[in-house]
Amino acid sequence: MYLSSSRSQDTVTGVGGGRSRVARGAVTANVVALGMVSLVTDISSEMVTAVMPVYLVAGLGLSILQFGFLDGLYSGVTVFLRLAGGHIADRFSARKKVAAAGYGLSAVSKLGFPAVGASVPGIGTLLAVDRAGKGLRTAPRDALISLSSTPEAQGRAFGVHRALDTAGAFLGPLLAFMILSAVATAYDAVFVVSFCIGMVGLLMLLLFVRDRPGPPAGTGKPRAASWRAGVGLLRDVPFRRLCLCAALLGVATVSDAFIYLVLQRELDIKAHWFPLLPLGTAGVYLLLAIPVGRLADRVGRRRVFLAGHLALGAVYVLLAGPFGGVALLVGTLALHGVFYAMTDGILMAAAGAGLPAELRTSGLAVLQTGQAAGRFVSSVAFGWAWTQWGPERAVVWSGAVLVVALGVSAVVLGGARVRGR
Repeated sequence: MYLSSSRSQDTVTGVGGGRSRVARGAVTANVVALGMVSLVTDISSEMVTAVMPVYLVAGLGLSILQFGFLDGLYSGVTVFLRLAGGHIADRFSARKKVAAAGYGLSAVSKLGFPAVGASVPGIGTLLAVDRAGKGLRTAPRDALISLSSTPEAQGRAFGVHRALDTAGAFLGPLLAFMILSAVATAYDAVFVVSFCIGMVGLLMLLLFVRDRPGPPAGTGKPRAASWRAGVGLLRDVPFRRLCLCAALLGVATVSDAFIYLVLQRELDIKAHWFPLLPLGTAGVYLLLAIPVGRLADRVGRRRVFLAGHLALGAVYVLLAGPFGGVALLVGTLALHGVFYAMTDGILMAAAGAGLPAELRTSGLAVLQTGQAAGRFVSSVAFGWAWTQWGPERAVVWSGAVLVVALGVSAVVLGGARVRGR
């Protein structure tokens, strides 16, 4: 199996395929550079993400079902683009270029929102373009993180990256709140500032991030990157199980936007305070990302990934239960942050070190595609359930799906006896 060969290397390739010795457990400069790019980019993207739910529902008067479809589209449109981006990045050894195209596409889409105004089809198109950019960039970026790190440091590397990324997710909503506090409901100002910051992130990527054009020395004859080879990674039983569980748990994961909308409804939060809700999630995620990454390297990444969904289940209990006030607000946002710290980068770390270098982008794209497809189903289903039964019962049903998905995943992953997974 290819799994053992990809774990035996302690060298990390830099620009042009040159090799430099990296200490076991160390986090490289390239990982930090990618983290700084994500920090700036997330300031840009989270500015828009933070205001979008209240902008669409309260500002433009969309129904919850319409919003559920758009929110699902926000995730689902990346499904096939992740595969395409992963294939292109591996086929032409152009991970940095594909990532740059994705970052640029997302940044440019922000300028379109002021132009389309209240047009729901126009907004849906721009959201699709934005997510297309994310779909293109995510797998190449995560592959660069994985390839820039030793197998022993995968959890720590993704933890450092996600900590920097989440710092941007913390600052983005705060900046959006400051802008709206100054200009009331002039959302156009948020979109324009978001575009400018996004272009800074793209420039940082081009200037400071090193590409990883090929597999490390000593890994044997590399396989040519192709669609068949990428999908063929699913023949590996542990990787296939991980992809299956990521997709299944994705179906049980209520999107951030719906979590915050339920909170707003339960606590009667005013619209201009809405962009601050993601700060609670981001703050906890920021504090825990690195320690949890280190923990996952020691005790097992699959275990931490599954345990993180218990925190999500606790979020559902709070939202559906007889709780209110500060306890509901703080508890929900804190547990939401714990969920992300234990699942987001950990899933990529669980898969990354076991994938061959020449197909690592394609493999991560396959994994992310299943997860994105699951979350598309989740958003549409949750929007429909909210419309039919109200938010509390919709949360209860999501909790029931999570219990089933988590039970199945524990059994499935329990049989994947692969080190580091």
